[in-house]
Amino acid sequence: MDCKWKKTEQDGFFLIENEGGQTLGIAVGSRVGILTEDGFAFKDFLGTGELAPYEDWRLSYEERAKDLSKRISIEDIAGLMLYSAHQMVPAAVFGGTYGGKKYEESGVEPWELTDQQKKFIVEDKVRHVLIMGLESTETAVRWNNKMQALAENSGFGIPVNNSSDPRHGAGSTAEYMGVTGETISKWANGIGLSAAFDPALVREFGEIASAEYRALGITTALSPQIDLATEPRWMRFADTFGEHTQMTIDMTKAYCDGFQTTKDSGNGWGKDSVNTMVKHFPGGGPCEGGRDAHYAYGKYAVYPGGNDKEHLRPFTEGAFSLNEKTGKASAVMPYYTISYGLDQKYGENVGNSFSRYLIHDLLREELGYDGVVCTDWGVTHPIGEAEESFAGKCWGVENLTEAQRHCKALEAGVDQFGGNNDAAPVLEAYQMLCEKYGREAAEARFRRSAYRLLLNIFRTGLFENPYLNLEESLHTVGCPVFMEKGYQSQLKSVTMLKNKKHVLPLKEGIKVYIPDRFIKSHMSFMSTPTGDRTVVPAGKKAASEYFEVVDTPEEADAALCFIESPISCGYDPKERKAGANGYVPVTLQYRPYQAVGARQPSMAGGDPLEEFTDRGYRGKWNRAANESDLDLVEEMRRRMGEKPVVTIIALKNPTVMSELEPCTDALLVEYGVSPQAVLDVITGRFAPEGLLPIQMPADMETVEKQKEDVAFDMECYQDEEGHVYDFGFGMNFDGVIADERVSRYRKA
Repeated sequence: MDCKWKKTEQDGFFLIENEGGQTLGIAVGSRVGILTEDGFAFKDFLGTGELAPYEDWRLSYEERAKDLSKRISIEDIAGLMLYSAHQMVPAAVFGGTYGGKKYEESGVEPWELTDQQKKFIVEDKVRHVLIMGLESTETAVRWNNKMQALAENSGFGIPVNNSSDPRHGAGSTAEYMGVTGETISKWANGIGLSAAFDPALVREFGEIASAEYRALGITTALSPQIDLATEPRWMRFADTFGEHTQMTIDMTKAYCDGFQTTKDSGNGWGKDSVNTMVKHFPGGGPCEGGRDAHYAYGKYAVYPGGNDKEHLRPFTEGAFSLNEKTGKASAVMPYYTISYGLDQKYGENVGNSFSRYLIHDLLREELGYDGVVCTDWGVTHPIGEAEESFAGKCWGVENLTEAQRHCKALEAGVDQFGGNNDAAPVLEAYQMLCEKYGREAAEARFRRSAYRLLLNIFRTGLFENPYLNLEESLHTVGCPVFMEKGYQSQLKSVTMLKNKKHVLPLKEGIKVYIPDRFIKSHMSFMSTPTGDRTVVPAGKKAASEYFEVVDTPEEADAALCFIESPISCGYDPKERKAGANGYVPVTLQYRPYQAVGARQPSMAGGDPLEEFTDRGYRGKWNRAANESDLDLVEEMRRRMGEKPVVTIIALKNPTVMSELEPCTDALLVEYGVSPQAVLDVITGRFAPEGLLPIQMPADMETVEKQKEDVAFDMECYQDEEGHVYDFGFGMNFDGVIADERVSRYRKA
């Protein structure tokens, strides 16, 4: 029979192109040979000389995943169930050694594999790797190819499914984001994309982001974050699509369709697809008092409004009901929280990944979701020494062993464990299942998860060609078209709330003064003190391209105040050490705040680290670490006299504007964009068109009264010109925006 394939050598791998069929990639020097059947080439992963169903790219993804899931050992499945801890490439931070040496001492290229990576691929059989830091696109490409070659030459040749947290943000520096050394396109964040009120923009983002991900070797996005942001004090508010249910549904569909769809594919999946892992089931937004579940002090989600079903709609009507052929998001991540009181069947208050009611009964059985369920990172690890410690997050099962936690999550219906490189506790959990249910049932349970996990690897074409061409990747990642599209999204997100006497746009070339900021020490994301620091706004340097930046307000024609929404934490370790419970209000205002109207007692409580169950904070005080942001705006108002004061707030949470708004002539909100985008709006190079995707509270009293699980239940701030800062409000240079977007998405 005629040969229907040709082979060419690339940089470190061979490319085998089948006529009218799939293109294969095999590492130079690989143990994997080539089989020929009907004139086509196939990979001989098993080395048998005979074509196994999982090696046959002509079969469906489902047939191939089913075949391989039956062949692999329990040890292989345990490896598939692991999702690595965050990887830095190169491993200059977060540990990692090269031949026993630190990166700086090793003399290796940045794309070399660490000793630890080699171990978890070969010995622990890990095939899902979370990439955090990438030094460059070249580093990403060469590292991916080395990783895939190692995987190809071990076990059944299962390729590595690399993943990333969101890495396209223009301004966010949160630790759960990707650290981007590569020149990837920069977009507005979740809430910023919502500010454009345009699902088509999110669809376009998904297409472009997936192309860049694939060019970096990333085939799973640990996103989108589709929690309804019904609690305004939540630390992760800014990365949601907001609190409007239908908007979140529409944005979710657009995002997942954009990432997962390979055009011209019969079933939507293929070489351009990126799996999406939607988070966080069953909705991480309603955390009590706004405290986040990365920490023991924030482990509880509460439902004072009985509105838990509403939080499921972005999943059921969005992620599980996509418009295009892939049908549903390929994976789901439960949040760390204990969804307090939701389990009325078994009566358990445990972290969502350990809840049989939430995962098996609700997600699997009632909602019919049959994709991968992956825990959030570190839920099986032991807790820290204090409530504020950044450590394991095994909420509700703190007293179980690590293996018992794995077993409980498997019994709940989980397939995969985020942040775990070590197969030993998974294998120990398997033995527990054997003892409890019998070996046949335990093995069937493992193979069920193996099928789901393998299916997502097959669907993205990794079994055919996991290798990257450096020239093509350099041409794709951060290409001019993608960069411009991302920048346009930033521009469209900027929201103007006030423009007194039409002071904006400012004329380019005038003299402006931009004050530095001062931020007091507070707990970082990793629960370490930041230290007091003076911050030079990024906009100060960028402004020199638009204006003459001067040294004093007196010589300026206008003042530009680049500030941030209030920074605070709902837990004070010093107060706890002094004998109190440690719980304080999360404040959305700058000046000191006393929570006289706070809930008492708390709805949820109880913890191995605490001898009490009431986490209430009524009557207690807190203040923003960046209170001086308000000071500098007030100072600019005094020193500028009648000259314009323009305030730009980087908004991570809704903010009480009553302290700030009267002191400024113009007020703009940005959601983590580049300073150039803000300055383009200020100067009129781009007319503002963003709309508030959130409510701005009138005061902290309305924040305390609102229910964590209920949307749009705050009294909104009204400014001196009579404008109410409610959902859907925004201005352009002509006045209040009242276009079709405002009509399309109204508050329920």
